[in-house]
Amino acid sequence: MSKKNKHIIISGGGTGGHVFPAISIANALKEMDPTIKILFVGAEDRMEMQKVPDAGYDIKGLPIKGIQRKITPKNLLVPFRLWQSLRRSKRLIKDFKPDAVVGVGGYASGPVLRTANRAGTPTLIQEQNSYAGITNRLLAKKAKKICVAYEGMENYFPKEKIVITGNPVRKNIIPTENKREEAIKHFKLSPEHKTILSIGGSLGAESINNSIIEQLHQFESNDIQLIWQCGKYYYQKANEALKKYNLPNVRLMNFINRMDLAYAAADVIISRAGALSISELALVKKPVILIPSPNVAEDHQMKNAKSLADNNAAIIIKDNETKEQLVSKALELIKDESHQAELKQNIEQFAKPDSAKKIAEEIIKLTN
Repeated sequence: MSKKNKHIIISGGGTGGHVFPAISIANALKEMDPTIKILFVGAEDRMEMQKVPDAGYDIKGLPIKGIQRKITPKNLLVPFRLWQSLRRSKRLIKDFKPDAVVGVGGYASGPVLRTANRAGTPTLIQEQNSYAGITNRLLAKKAKKICVAYEGMENYFPKEKIVITGNPVRKNIIPTENKREEAIKHFKLSPEHKTILSIGGSLGAESINNSIIEQLHQFESNDIQLIWQCGKYYYQKANEALKKYNLPNVRLMNFINRMDLAYAAADVIISRAGALSISELALVKKPVILIPSPNVAEDHQMKNAKSLADNNAAIIIKDNETKEQLVSKALELIKDESHQAELKQNIEQFAKPDSAKKIAEEIIKLTN
């Protein structure tokens, strides 16, 4: 393959928290240099295999899979799949001849970055969380640059390699000030009443949904509106619960297509504490109650949330305390405008609107 243009591989994925920042980085690279050639490498059966082509980029899949927490014969195949993935990565790097390789986290980034490091190709890691996972800590030894979203990451990485860039987010989700009127109409809300937005990811968050289901009577007695994105797994249960009350102020949906309008309508937001969610919420600049998921590696969502809460930029409620505290705390916050103003002001310090551009600039520097 003869080369005139720069060639970049972006590897990783598995969840929206890895895939959407990766696509944002690719878009920023293309804006800087439209001639650049970008190849994504993901895991064969994960969401990147659909989302990346939808965004207009080529992707190759690796057979890599993680170890299951429960005892299962599938775990016996993990070493074989890793070996296959390393072989395939070697072939991809030989054929595509990248000038730099970027790892965004997720199963596929391990074999690709390891192979690139061995081949002498410069690598860059984008670490989204405030707590670095073991794969990125190992890969960091050979990486040229590590782009992070939080202070204090020298606990995990060599200080001289760290660049604080923030996490790239989807541009189309950030509401502008003039969208509130459109948002109120879109969700058929009243402009006179305050609104709580509850989001639990596309699949839903069990503890958040159950606490709202059990406390729906509190929305009946308070003139508060609720946009409730419950996720597809919980929609039926939530809908059945809703029928028992007369609640014209509640908008239940399994998925929200217009997140920009949902954010614009909200006065208070309830959310999980994934790295991408937190980066979006900082740009949205609204008062936030975070319920970190306990079902994640090394409890990283709690560590993400604490980085905000320690700066009085968000309220944390532990997952096992949502039933008793979530709805009452949300209603208390929505009536306390001075506390809202404080949280808004403090979360704004965490906003990094040009993250994708900064990361793209670091990648371009590596190719020179």
